[in-house]
Amino acid sequence: MTRTYVKAVEVGTFPQVRRSFQVTRCNQCTNPPCVAACPTGAMYQRPDGIVDFNKAICIGCKACMAACPYDAIFINPEDHSAEKCNFCAHRLDIGLEPACVVVCPTEAILIGKLEDDTARATRVVHRTPVAVRNPEKGTRPKLFYRGAHQATLDPIAAERPRGDTYMWSQIPSGPHVIASGHPADAHVPNSSAKAKLVYDVAHNAPWGGLVSLYTWTKGLSAGAYLVPITLWLLGKLPFSSDLVRIWGPSISLAFLAITGGLLIGDLKHPERFYLLFLKGRPESWLVRGGYGLLLFGGIDTLTLIAGILHSSTAMGILAIPGIPLAALAALYTAFLFAQAKARDLWQSPLMPIHLVIQALLLGSAVSVFVAAITDPGSTVGYLERLTGALAILNALLVVGEITITHPTAKAHLAVWEMTHGALGRLFWLGFALDLVGILTPLGMALAAAALLCILPLEHAYVQAGQRVPLA
Repeated sequence: MTRTYVKAVEVGTFPQVRRSFQVTRCNQCTNPPCVAACPTGAMYQRPDGIVDFNKAICIGCKACMAACPYDAIFINPEDHSAEKCNFCAHRLDIGLEPACVVVCPTEAILIGKLEDDTARATRVVHRTPVAVRNPEKGTRPKLFYRGAHQATLDPIAAERPRGDTYMWSQIPSGPHVIASGHPADAHVPNSSAKAKLVYDVAHNAPWGGLVSLYTWTKGLSAGAYLVPITLWLLGKLPFSSDLVRIWGPSISLAFLAITGGLLIGDLKHPERFYLLFLKGRPESWLVRGGYGLLLFGGIDTLTLIAGILHSSTAMGILAIPGIPLAALAALYTAFLFAQAKARDLWQSPLMPIHLVIQALLLGSAVSVFVAAITDPGSTVGYLERLTGALAILNALLVVGEITITHPTAKAHLAVWEMTHGALGRLFWLGFALDLVGILTPLGMALAAAALLCILPLEHAYVQAGQRVPLA
């Protein structure tokens, strides 16, 4: 766990080789994405521009980690709260300089206010060529590098050594550990310079399997509500059907409850989940999604009650807010992921549409099971055809996600990791299950394949977005 560290890159080929260094830390952004993503205000920007943190209200959601384009934030293993370099704000407040500035023997680190023309750091920034990391993210970082080689500033410009060691240490590995540098076996261009990473630290992927599973349960909840209710309103299913009145809302509520449990279980401070609502910041899509799920759960509950009471009028009225709330429950994750500016793969414009199609596919597939048990007949055949059509749409969107022209090298690398790297087998398993759902003539097999295909595809997508080094 490091607030500040130095990475080393060797540039060139023998005998013309030089080693470049880079001090890596929080960039104290003018527009910090970690602050916008934080649901409780635990990560905040002080009036003087320093980005600081308040551990007392951190719920450990790791949204700030996913949002930071510089991999500067980590979860402290002792107190389970987010932490990073805060420019030694506690020292500045009493007139001292940051600790790293004091201990540096060569004055390689300078600090100053950009509006103070007498400060040495300001003169360097204003009068000599300097560079920043990831300027395309629009964060306007205030950490400037003088004389830094691009192979150190760009986290995938230098190649990761083959094997399991850097020059002075082992390359960290593990299920959620992301080693720095460009993978040597990835057939994705990274830099025109011949550069090799010789020392760096690893970073952890913020979101693991619980987040992937929650996208599946949330999609199933939204779809189990949307499909039966919509088909009833369109006249394709009778109101007397148990699928419309009882099973659709019941399954939706059950998986919505599981979704809530997964969301709370993924927090490093699950006992503080209530702060999401008491101190929720509307800028965070985690907060918006939480309120949306609460409202959807309320409408879903009332819909079930109306169904039990055989009140078609009440169900029809409840469907007016229920359908858009269910759609929001399905697609808001796209905006939550897009708020993670660090992850280029997740900036896809196809994601909201894809999440809605996934929810409809899951809802249609589970409806096939219910209808086959409770109301066998022509309804099952209709639902099977609908499931097959949605499986085709899902497959087309998956192909679109991996073949679309990605605007950045990091997005290209993420797609490679998803389709050919460590996640390749999982991804192709999910795609194969989707094809089974399209081609099989058997209703139950079709429904099972449609239900199961989303989970490996979603997990591969979520993890691939986090496997690209950022620092």
